[in-house]
Amino acid sequence: MSENAATAKKNGSNDFTAGSIPAKMLRFMLPIFGSLVLQAMYGAVDLLVVGRFGTTAGLSGVSTGSNVLNVVTFTVTGCAMAVTILIGRYLGEKRNDKIGPLLGASICLFLILSAILCAVMVGLARPIAILMQSPAEALDLTVSYIRICGSGIFFIVAYNVIAAVFRGLGDSKTPLLFVLIACIGNVFGDLLLVAVFHMNVAGAAIATVAAQAVSVVLSLIIMAKRTLPFVMKRTDIRLGKEAGHILQVGAPLALQEFLTQISFVCLCAFINRLGLTASSGYGVASKLISFIMLVPSSLMQSMSSFISQNVGAGKEKRARQSMVFGMCFAFCVGVVIFLLIQWKGYLAAGLFTSDQDVSQDAWDYLKGFGGETLVTPFLFSFMGYFNGHERSLFVMLQSMAQTLLVRLPVAFFMSTRPNASLLHIGLAAPLATSFGIVLNLLYYIYYNRKVLPKQGKDPEAH
Repeated sequence: MSENAATAKKNGSNDFTAGSIPAKMLRFMLPIFGSLVLQAMYGAVDLLVVGRFGTTAGLSGVSTGSNVLNVVTFTVTGCAMAVTILIGRYLGEKRNDKIGPLLGASICLFLILSAILCAVMVGLARPIAILMQSPAEALDLTVSYIRICGSGIFFIVAYNVIAAVFRGLGDSKTPLLFVLIACIGNVFGDLLLVAVFHMNVAGAAIATVAAQAVSVVLSLIIMAKRTLPFVMKRTDIRLGKEAGHILQVGAPLALQEFLTQISFVCLCAFINRLGLTASSGYGVASKLISFIMLVPSSLMQSMSSFISQNVGAGKEKRARQSMVFGMCFAFCVGVVIFLLIQWKGYLAAGLFTSDQDVSQDAWDYLKGFGGETLVTPFLFSFMGYFNGHERSLFVMLQSMAQTLLVRLPVAFFMSTRPNASLLHIGLAAPLATSFGIVLNLLYYIYYNRKVLPKQGKDPEAH
């Protein structure tokens, strides 16, 4: 890359180390938000179409099966975030020559991961569905959904890695294009296979995989034609020392996402014991929650890249200011969403099903979960800050503490009470998040007072 080109990039919108924090963060965050909206729609369309043109058992099958798929997808996304963080760090340090070997190692690692995930999801689909306590009426449908999606897991992994690369480069618009392509393909596929050919759950799963495949192929074509600020050679595609760096940062992030999603899988299993109506109601609520959590989720992803560049440039004060802005912005949005859930949540639930009992159960869960919109902005901003500092091990440990000490025990206790209510089960989420905030605040104080000074860094610098 020429010196002039490097200077132009420095002054461009992809440089997060100078200029207005709110303007640059929001400009980078909005395409990520758009991508997550489309991804949420991607999953919601399966449930919506099956709910309208399939069966109640099919609704439960997609709900349970998509929870399993979410475990895989979010775990991969967590691991891929290491690529985003490391690219941002290398750009901030002006070490673009290290990006090629980093991506070469990523290709090898994620191919291995894809093969393992495919074998597990295809070979163990039925035991997984039984472990999820899928209702008897929906068991075979759940198995079908897991098995078909497992067969196409290579495309799901590839999309997440490609998106992580572009976000690390400060480009959040191109991944938005990728997921838009996939979303449009999934909508048409669902309508064709479920509404027209009445393939129920299998049709929804096939549409999901096919749409991802088309998106990955087109994204590779776009990537090949794009001028990138690094060079990658064939000899870079190996498990070199960068593979260890990816695992060092990415393994804790992946495990953190895995544990979080496992907690939701366990929650789904707890609720499945309450019957088909409760299972379907939770499935509807889960899809609505995927929209509700979009702002804090996009904030955390954008903040990790934003902060990693500033850390690489030695601008600790700017990194901290970015975290505080993220908290304030997302909390304001969270207040609005909280009020809408409490007052009008039943309208959103009614979009997915005409069954009034299912819709009521969904709204009950949402009302219990609602407090999560007020506390998640603080937790996710802390997590983005620590991820940007490559403190992913702490992020993983605090996530484990939330899951094992609060979320699962509370949800299990509430689900075993006489006349168990989805409203009370939903309270497990905001209680766990509040506990996590306390842990993150204590570690933030320790990190800025003890760790950074030992590294020769001044939190107040720049």
